[in-house]
Amino acid sequence: MESREKIVIIGGGFAGLQLARMLNNKNKKVIVIDKVNHHMFQPLFYQVACGRIEPSNISFPFRKIFQRSRNIQYRMMEVNQILPSQNKIVSPDCEITYDKLILATGCKTNFFGNDKMETLTFGMKNTQEAIAIRNHVLLTFEKIIMQKSRTDDGNWNIVIVGSGPTGVELAGAFAEMKREILPRDYPHMNFSNLNVILVSSTPTSLSTMSEESQVMSEKYLKELGVIFMSEEFVTDYDGDKVYMQSGKSIPSNNVIWAAGVTGNIIDGLDPKTVVRNRYKTDRYNRVLGYDNIFAIGDIAYMETPKYPAAHPQVANVAINQGKNLGRNLLRKSQNQWEEFEYTDRGSMATIGKHRAVVDLPNFKFQGLLAWYFWMFLHLMLILSVRNKVAIFFNWMWSYFNKDSSLRLIIIPNKKNETEQ
Repeated sequence: MESREKIVIIGGGFAGLQLARMLNNKNKKVIVIDKVNHHMFQPLFYQVACGRIEPSNISFPFRKIFQRSRNIQYRMMEVNQILPSQNKIVSPDCEITYDKLILATGCKTNFFGNDKMETLTFGMKNTQEAIAIRNHVLLTFEKIIMQKSRTDDGNWNIVIVGSGPTGVELAGAFAEMKREILPRDYPHMNFSNLNVILVSSTPTSLSTMSEESQVMSEKYLKELGVIFMSEEFVTDYDGDKVYMQSGKSIPSNNVIWAAGVTGNIIDGLDPKTVVRNRYKTDRYNRVLGYDNIFAIGDIAYMETPKYPAAHPQVANVAINQGKNLGRNLLRKSQNQWEEFEYTDRGSMATIGKHRAVVDLPNFKFQGLLAWYFWMFLHLMLILSVRNKVAIFFNWMWSYFNKDSSLRLIIIPNKKNETEQ
């Protein structure tokens, strides 16, 4: 009996999960590896950070996803090294061999080599970081209310660095929290002193979107009371103040870094294959110089005539690369493989209730209709029906009541921290 080809997928984000689902119950032996035990729906992390939805509503355990699969196994581990000459990957606990290796390791927050920034600010690329932001911001208000007088200006400034969709959506959510929720939770505090500050290195917010979306997003931010600082480059943060290239500084104990991402590279492949911290691939997502190693999603650097500087690091690219590679791996011959071609279906961002911007290839719109469109699309992309219903209920409750009941401060105790 002919043995099944063994495919190892490192990373269970949008790209890796989509590929695994394409290979589900096919004549392949598939092992999905991730250092956490669940897939995370990253576009809604900001709502976890602001206490609007539960982390469990956008987190999907891999063992549940593949519960009925006949050919997919999951391993919770972190891969430290690839040994391509031996067709093997290595972790502290074990080694796994492969016939084909798929790198779908995604990205992490890019602090541009600033160790202090990495230590003292908050990124938002996983569930734990989103929960940490929620904990930290809520703890700030609990500390303030215990003080008879305001002794630290930094407690009253929430600074978000980066004006892409993540930064804009987070700023809008915190601004609404300031207006609608915090005055009811803390009736004896004057939240007119609280500032939500969005620091942008570009002249406008959402610089990769259309001019109409840039103008409207900035208008919406200002309507919500967000302080928008354009063309400001953050150079340092010492835990008390944010310093900028212009010489300005902002006192803040709450700094969220949303100013860029960088790829999660694993040691072992030829350094020449790495371009801008992504693996350079051919049009079939095969890493250059290797016949049986592939990279998909944010970690893949594929140059095409339409995208000479590689594709944008967005979910739609990752999903479609996973689908295309899945179809190719299931074809009988590599002569039948199809090159990957990305069709941009548009981009969007929401900036608070009834405020959103949508750029479609032939149509751009903003405001209430864009907000409903954003909600519907994100709801449809959530994996399970149960989670769709839970998020829909939370959104409707928040819509009519202008509130949520998810502002829990949950911090691991010291014993748990030392065990991890």
